[in-house]
Amino acid sequence: MLTVPDAGGHYGPYGGRYVPEVLMAPLEELEQAYLQAKNDAAFQAELADLLKNYVGRPTPLYFAKRLSEKFGGARIYLKREDLLHTGAHKINNALGQALLAKRMGKQRIIAETGAGQHGVATATACALLGLQCRVYMGEEDMRRQEPNVFRMRLLGAEVYSVTNGSRTLKDAISEAMRDWVTNVDETYYLLGSALGAHPYPSMVSDFHRCIGDEARRQILEAEGRLPDLAIACVGGGSNAIGLFRAFLADSEVALVGVEAGGRGKKTGDHAARFSGGAPGVLHGAYSYLLQDEDGQVALTHSISAGLDYALIGPEHAYLHDLGRATYVDCDDASALAAAVELSRTEGIIPALESSHAVAEALDRAPQSKGKIIVVNLSGRGDKDINIYRENLKEMDADTHSRMF
Repeated sequence: MLTVPDAGGHYGPYGGRYVPEVLMAPLEELEQAYLQAKNDAAFQAELADLLKNYVGRPTPLYFAKRLSEKFGGARIYLKREDLLHTGAHKINNALGQALLAKRMGKQRIIAETGAGQHGVATATACALLGLQCRVYMGEEDMRRQEPNVFRMRLLGAEVYSVTNGSRTLKDAISEAMRDWVTNVDETYYLLGSALGAHPYPSMVSDFHRCIGDEARRQILEAEGRLPDLAIACVGGGSNAIGLFRAFLADSEVALVGVEAGGRGKKTGDHAARFSGGAPGVLHGAYSYLLQDEDGQVALTHSISAGLDYALIGPEHAYLHDLGRATYVDCDDASALAAAVELSRTEGIIPALESSHAVAEALDRAPQSKGKIIVVNLSGRGDKDINIYRENLKEMDADTHSRMF
């Protein structure tokens, strides 16, 4: 398990490189450049310095005392990636890849974004390093995440509205790949999650493994032992694999990924790939994919733009089949309720993506007396304030009367 991926970027049967012929050479060039940078002490020192002094690592591992007491049983810790510069874990990967692009002599960066956090992180890294930046974003996601659209533009990025398909993350990735095929000589595609063609899944996972490495060290310092559960939300899967990486060899640590259960089990109403999908190819990788009865990529839904995607990262598919990680789903209403609970109990407003993981922790805590749960809080909820406002009005009369 610990030797994956193989030389072809496969995690068991998953992953690989399913792309047009024109992208094979650029991907091989990227792989070689990354392997050299990975073993270059100067590159790693520059990245480590920026992560510490610009991004704000290490992030705290916070013991949520009041939340733990209220839900009785488990001791719940929150890995505070929401406290990073730009407000989410995405900056770890964006900064790493932007440094790599500059090292490769690429001055034009393209990216895609769903919830906007990867777009903001990419725009930030490009501004810092003096690189041209274009971000592809679905029209629907631009509406849902308007504050992040403004932030990207303020940082100097061009935000390109994608108006075809479901106008969400899947379509933004497709447009970014079309751009890359057309402008591959001078353009670097800064992919935002642990998916896509090899070497992106392993490279993105490497840039995020600092999350789990820090959490492992911090929980040992705080509790003198490893956690019983490590929980993270899973869209493409970057924050989850960043947390899981440090605990893969520790069989006593249960790893739980939380997908978007959306508004129901019907195809098109959720983004739960493991309960509703089957293996297939999308955006260069083979993994669990939501498909309709004709085998076409199915529409998805989640209240959280960052989880609203039809494919899961290939390393998660591999861990699922091995039984090393368990994947569950959380519906929109439960995620909203968990966000309210965390806000009022600990004074932390989480991103909607993170709220799915918090909901799972709160569900398990009462039956986990004496156990330790670590939840990765992947981002902060500022970007989701309008969505919270719109949807909490429909939750229940008591919540509504107290908030509005």
